Amino acid sequence: MLEVYFESDKDVIRFCEQLFQYNRELDLHWRTHDEWGNQLQFEKRLPGNQLEDTIAKAMADVFAFHRLGDMIRTIIRDVYYYTDHEEIERIVELTEWIFAGEDEDSLNVRKTGDPVQLLYALFIANTKGLAAIHYDSIVNFRLRVFREQLIQYVGLAIDEFKREEDHQAFVNMLREYMVKKEPGEDIIHVLQGNPFLFFNSEGKKLSRLELAKRMQVEPLYIFGLDENEWNLAPLIAMAPKKVKIYGDHPSEPKTLTVINVFQEKADFLAYNKFPFPYVQKKPK
Repeated sequence: MLEVYFESDKDVIRFCEQLFQYNRELDLHWRTHDEWGNQLQFEKRLPGNQLEDTIAKAMADVFAFHRLGDMIRTIIRDVYYYTDHEEIERIVELTEWIFAGEDEDSLNVRKTGDPVQLLYALFIANTKGLAAIHYDSIVNFRLRVFREQLIQYVGLAIDEFKREEDHQAFVNMLREYMVKKEPGEDIIHVLQGNPFLFFNSEGKKLSRLELAKRMQVEPLYIFGLDENEWNLAPLIAMAPKKVKIYGDHPSEPKTLTVINVFQEKADFLAYNKFPFPYVQKKPK
């Protein structure tokens, strides 16, 4: 017989939910233990190490669901000395994105193996061959390697947080400038791409030369923009009363920056809503 102990009721409930997702035929008995809280007793009726593997995987799930956020917050406060609640919570979000994200950006930031697999491996190592497994003991004393990796992830999240702060300061500066600046063009139509393509109100595509002339008379250097920036800088120079962006990727970073700077002056529309007869290879 194998015994598993959990001090927290919410942990043991989540554990059982995860267990039965992996194997509905497990035979267990749950009772309250005077010293260790919740006691689960398993009849070993699975071949090989299947029972131990399933228990370890479910424990890793419980940790990720109930304990990971608290461990991240502790690291943010005790290792990196952040105290502001809103900053801490944003760094927690970024750390969890780095930890579990499957998109290309999070994978590029992480640049290491799957931390979920490390967590699972540690629970396997600390449950294998035991007759009694204490979940809280593993969490409190046996996850040092995982915590060290998590400290690195929090550091990466803080770097991302600082970049976000710098970008927001940049956007705010441009936004204030555009509010005070005398409007130029009535409307500029923008096709998503790398770089953007710009069209005036009559549908004429604005050439690099035309854009460069406008950009030369604008003090773009004070915003860190130069003559080689062909997405935001032309719009700052033209100062349109209205910007209409056409494409299939509303969350594309360059597009979001334009929308954040121009706010109610900017609209995003589907690529096929572009009103002029212009043919180009659609951006991917």
